[in-house]
Amino acid sequence: MKSSITGKEMKLVYEKRTWNFRGEPYEFIHTAWHCEDSGEQFTNEAQDTAGFVQVTNQYRAKYGIPYTDEIIAVRQRYGISAAKMSLILGIGINQYRLYEQGEVPSVSNGRMIRSIMNPKVMMELVESSRNELSQTEYAKITAKVKAVITESEAFKMEQYEIRRVFNVPRGMENGYAQTSLIRLKNVMLYLLEKCGEVWCTKMNKLLFYLDFLSYREYGMAITGLSYRAIDLGPVPDRWDKVYSEFSEVKQELRQTGDFVGSVLIATEKADSSLFTEDEIKVLEEVCANFRDKTSREISRLSHEENAWIDYHANHERIPFKEAFSLKAI
Repeated sequence: MKSSITGKEMKLVYEKRTWNFRGEPYEFIHTAWHCEDSGEQFTNEAQDTAGFVQVTNQYRAKYGIPYTDEIIAVRQRYGISAAKMSLILGIGINQYRLYEQGEVPSVSNGRMIRSIMNPKVMMELVESSRNELSQTEYAKITAKVKAVITESEAFKMEQYEIRRVFNVPRGMENGYAQTSLIRLKNVMLYLLEKCGEVWCTKMNKLLFYLDFLSYREYGMAITGLSYRAIDLGPVPDRWDKVYSEFSEVKQELRQTGDFVGSVLIATEKADSSLFTEDEIKVLEEVCANFRDKTSREISRLSHEENAWIDYHANHERIPFKEAFSLKAI
């Protein structure tokens, strides 16, 4: 990017700063273009938003406030409109819609929304709102909530599977990303669709760069995985479980010279509708940068990252602050 003052190319700089959000200080990494001649810094909307997301994610995690995708998902689970959900919760419709667009709820409203993830709590609130609903609306909503209660055992099993695969709860250790088996499967399908057959070693690095790039650019990772620095480079926690979880991603044993390993092969196409435009941009950038790299080449690049250098001696979990020290992308 060129400076509007000098017309010269500027460089990206990353600085640790403090942002006071709702009366509390939170550290975040500020990204800006730096004009060396004038000393001025310039940011765009995406960079400002990424800093804000870093801060508000910490606030949500601290106070148990659901993330935007969770707020949308719980409403969709009950199959009702935003207007009816706001009525049942006792939150103004305009305010509720802002929550679904990314505004951070108050602690009380956030915890109220989180509480209805339990369908029995949702049923109690529907009953409390009965006089504000038409008979048709009341019957339709209660029928859906009862169906969700019936399906709750299956939902609990799904949550168990998520915890088994992802290992850590949603928070700083996984870049605050949504933990979803469906999304994770389709991330891998997308990478395989764009990059062809990929050795497990290379997939480890693709996922690492994908999540850390997404965190650097937008303040949130994509897959929900956490990562460790081991002798062979950054890898997802429990990566062996990750690759054996999905029947749509086949593993085939191959030998190249004296090396024997597993190649991943997609048996269906990815559902790109699961990802936002920003997530697609990150997926495309990772594929463009590493599509033609061999496993050995991308491993060598990962060994030059601070994310590996500073944490591999004890196989430590890699903190997402290292997203701002990436060199290869």
